[in-house]
Amino acid sequence: MNHNTPLSPRPLSHLSAVQRRVMSVAQLRAHGVPPARIASQCLPGGPWQLLLPGVYVLHPGPPTSEERLHGALLYAGRPPVPGQGGRGGRGGAQGRPGAARNPAANPYGEAMITGLAALALRRFSTAPPLLSLDRIDVLVPRTRRLRSTGCARLVRAHALPRPEEITGLPVAPVHRALADAVAQLADAHAVRGLLTEAVRDGHCEPAAVVKELTRARLLARPHVVDAVDLLLAEGRAAAEDRLYEVVRAYALPEPVWNVDLRLPGGGPHLGGVDAYWPELAVAVELDTRASRRDADALWSQYARKREQLERLGITVVHLTPKKLRDYPEQQATVVRTALMAAADQDPAAYVVVLPR
Repeated sequence: MNHNTPLSPRPLSHLSAVQRRVMSVAQLRAHGVPPARIASQCLPGGPWQLLLPGVYVLHPGPPTSEERLHGALLYAGRPPVPGQGGRGGRGGAQGRPGAARNPAANPYGEAMITGLAALALRRFSTAPPLLSLDRIDVLVPRTRRLRSTGCARLVRAHALPRPEEITGLPVAPVHRALADAVAQLADAHAVRGLLTEAVRDGHCEPAAVVKELTRARLLARPHVVDAVDLLLAEGRAAAEDRLYEVVRAYALPEPVWNVDLRLPGGGPHLGGVDAYWPELAVAVELDTRASRRDADALWSQYARKREQLERLGITVVHLTPKKLRDYPEQQATVVRTALMAAADQDPAAYVVVLPR
């Protein structure tokens, strides 16, 4: 807070450093600063400056990236003027009326950072630095009657995801932030880099990303489709690595990896599996389907393969990349249980195992 501007004795200890440097008009009034005083502080050469409508930076000079983030959230989450907007007027305070009446309790309402700014906060190497972003995307309810202005670009959603807190700021989940970023990008290389990094570095699973891209109707764009194909390849490779780690970390018997199964004597091809224990006739298949138009067809293919193998006495265990990542010990137990159960069953039909 600028020392030339006396405020009320109301304590500021609950505010972070950036929250003391950037305040909304409602917060300033709550601290006893009258409108005339606010206006005089923002005159040319004055110690304050208007960052966004109703949001002030309480120092001269360019705002930092942290201040711009905080200011964009204050602008998007500010309570509406009483009597304006009907349903839309409730905006960022829907479901939380206390947030609108008490900006100190929740100055951001339901607003959250999304898009490239959210990815930069998560330290994506393929996202531009925060200082280089002209606009900061802020996710708000679709009924919010505010316009994008200055450094704040509003992105409206029918249903808001649960935000995650990063450096004290509400930030959209990775899959939602990715979709909002991709929606603004025409550069195929940039899109490919963001999606690949998200999966390669374990920020989220491919299925969640593809589902969000589908919801946003972005899969009609050729450069996005191409990037998704690479994303799925990265996701499968990551899932295979996790499966290797689970087998070895939890001392499971070593299988043969990535093999095709056939009936003997030039019989029909039964399909490929990710891991197979020939002595016990147990197969593991990674379910790496994503929410795309071909997802149902892929599931039908999986189901037919599983039915055919089980008719031959082969146990098929389906594992998902997400469960392998989040619950490796549980998934190891699932596989171990299948192996133990198979040891007590009648021998399966003989099949030919080939590398793929």
